[in-house]
Amino acid sequence: MSRIIEPLTVGRVVGDVVDVFTPSVKMNVIYNSNKQVCNGHELMPSVITSRPRVEIGGEDMRAAYTLIMTDPDAPSPSDPSLREHLHWMVTDIPGTTDVSFGREIVSYEIPRPVVGIHRYAFILFKQRGRQTVRPPTSRDYFNTRRFSEENGLGLPVAAVYFNAQRETAARRR
Repeated sequence: MSRIIEPLTVGRVVGDVVDVFTPSVKMNVIYNSNKQVCNGHELMPSVITSRPRVEIGGEDMRAAYTLIMTDPDAPSPSDPSLREHLHWMVTDIPGTTDVSFGREIVSYEIPRPVVGIHRYAFILFKQRGRQTVRPPTSRDYFNTRRFSEENGLGLPVAAVYFNAQRETAARRR
């Protein structure tokens, strides 16, 4: 197993959200211009209040990508009865650019973990063509695998996740 996908497997993003895949496109997710998302690292809720900059690699500007941000631990990791909760979706992102060049079909929703440590996963898919991805009907009970299948996206080409939990007054100091 490649070292890139191993943290996704240990963190159960591979398994709970997506199937095993081979990363083929570089993706950087950066909050507040300096907090890069790294697999399994914790970000404070105060850092993730505005949508991140997401840079997409690839070799072809004509390629189109879909970015999904999901919480597989909603409403709590011990009882993820809303699994998954969709926080953001951008489609038609040209390769070698960033999400600002794409089409936001589900607006960014600020992660607000109430109970436990939540995983927030960014999953990137390569589209078969532009304007081929339909918006989901709901944020709750979202299923990345089913959505990918229904829209002909196949396996992901990149993924990264971070952890977050509710900030107490003591943790904010």
